[in-house]
Amino acid sequence: MEQKWPQQIWLVRHGQSAGNVARDAAEAAAHHIIDIEHRDVDTPLSQLGVQQSEALARWFAAMPPDQRPNVVLHSPYVRAAETARIVLHQMGGADTVQADERLREKEFGILDRLTPLGIAHKYPELHEQRSHVGKFYFRPPGGESWCDVILRLRSVLDTIVREHRGERVLVVAHQVIVNCFRYLLERMTEAEILEFDRAGDVPNCSVTSYRFDPARGTKGKLVVDLVNFIAPLEDSGTPVTVQKDVPAAPKA
Repeated sequence: MEQKWPQQIWLVRHGQSAGNVARDAAEAAAHHIIDIEHRDVDTPLSQLGVQQSEALARWFAAMPPDQRPNVVLHSPYVRAAETARIVLHQMGGADTVQADERLREKEFGILDRLTPLGIAHKYPELHEQRSHVGKFYFRPPGGESWCDVILRLRSVLDTIVREHRGERVLVVAHQVIVNCFRYLLERMTEAEILEFDRAGDVPNCSVTSYRFDPARGTKGKLVVDLVNFIAPLEDSGTPVTVQKDVPAAPKA
């Protein structure tokens, strides 16, 4: 029977960006506005983000050529595109490289560039509504809920299954994209994916991966291989792996 899924899927959050740095600084200082000069789509990697991307690139390049990604799909946002470019350079390229707008960051609408304190101050009713509804279903004016993101990712999965079955696919995108892919591939509930989200951020340049296991089910399935694996920087110690070898059942 013909294999439906890719042989391997790696989900990667981009390296640390200038926006991540600005957000952390704004929240630490209890500011309402995140002071960043770029629009979200144009925000570049920070210096640390470049180093994280280079470490990830070395990790992929150390794999045997027939085990490395041969398909690279990435968000068109600069921070994700830069991360993908660094990895591709170290690997010597891939058979297919494609920017896909469906992998873009979640759209925040009128809440863009506001800290949680800023949202509560400027839009108290929206802040209350978000707290009541929860981030999975809450859609800010002009923005997206997690459900909206999941809808476009279902389309991405359809494309991956149609065009890249049996291949090795690397996806470089954003934190919410990684979480929402996990929701789909592991058939999670709202409560389950939000529990993972509450446990902490998806680390920058971390890897969550799935491999095809032909022995699972009647047609074979994707199973979790790594969750939030972090390739070590040159001067750091051993890599960090939060979870490994946990079975997952993908949606048909």
